[in-house]
Amino acid sequence: MLEKIKETAQFLESRITTKPEVAIVLGSGLGGLVKHIDIEQEIPYREIPNFPVSNVAGHKATMIFGKLNGRPVMVMSGRFHYYEGHPMKTVTFPIFVMNQMGIKKLVLSNAAGGMNPTFDVADIMIITDHINMMADNPLLGPNIDELGPRFPDMSEAYSKRWVKLAKKIGEELNIKLQHGVYVGVKGPSYETPAEYRMYHILGADAVGMSTVPETIVARFLGMEVFALSVITDLGGVGPIEKVSHEEVLNAAKKAEPNMVKLVSTLVAQL
Repeated sequence: MLEKIKETAQFLESRITTKPEVAIVLGSGLGGLVKHIDIEQEIPYREIPNFPVSNVAGHKATMIFGKLNGRPVMVMSGRFHYYEGHPMKTVTFPIFVMNQMGIKKLVLSNAAGGMNPTFDVADIMIITDHINMMADNPLLGPNIDELGPRFPDMSEAYSKRWVKLAKKIGEELNIKLQHGVYVGVKGPSYETPAEYRMYHILGADAVGMSTVPETIVARFLGMEVFALSVITDLGGVGPIEKVSHEEVLNAAKKAEPNMVKLVSTLVAQL
């Protein structure tokens, strides 16, 4: 695996002229951030050695290099999901590559179902912690000591200083921000009413099908992580309603302008 990581990193480095400082993974319906990037290079996943292709609606499946608000960035427009049938090592492979390229700052975003009664659809939630309910871990198997410790610490999975900075930026830009715990599940089915209630009782405020594996690997590698959820439905709050992928994308699109402002400003100040 280490050889594949190095091969992919070398390929990408050979295609770019500016060394990225921050990596960003865009979640469902949040591709609008790309419009604000001064793009220098855009590489389809199918051209990148050792990369699979994401086939999820709303995901473009390209790696973008350029500048966001003046900051050199590497942006994944489309991520790989466990529910697509990819092994955890494949889901998190891009994070290993980012680290190999010298990036130590990672921003993640996702669409999530809300379970906190104070949340509204299209709210933006800063993730302060997570619960792994995927029944798997991307670090299972022989450890690559060259990359990180066998038993990585997760006491601060999400950077407290970035959470504090994002809160300050939100106040300055008059963007309503929620804070909460994200629970990661396998998917691809949405949660039953009983599951929503269970996750909320366990201490979660939002539930989704990504982010947790990427965060675990990033912390293993010593990267600093900041993550946001767009609350796209309230399956765990009030009367039970059906949830569709189309509704999720519509809610994400509604939140997109504030998401773009927040992430653009944050990246410039990291």
